[in-house]
Amino acid sequence: MANFTLYHTDGCHLCELAGELLSAANIPFAAKDIMDNEQLIELYQTSIPVVESSQGNKLFWPFDTVALAQFIADNKE
Repeated sequence: MANFTLYHTDGCHLCELAGELLSAANIPFAAKDIMDNEQLIELYQTSIPVVESSQGNKLFWPFDTVALAQFIADNKE
């Protein structure tokens, strides 16, 4: 089971970059398209991509490999 969720939408190049960063770091994640849920649209429509840990902590774009690695280390179960 993934400990991290990537909130994204199709056609978002920044979301694709965030997914690539997670994949390159070998971090298992669940991808959730915000367009499938009105509540997610309201929360994230202007801030995707967003990575959320299972504890509910969020990392908002922009982030790089260093910031992502720190976020992952701080939020591993």
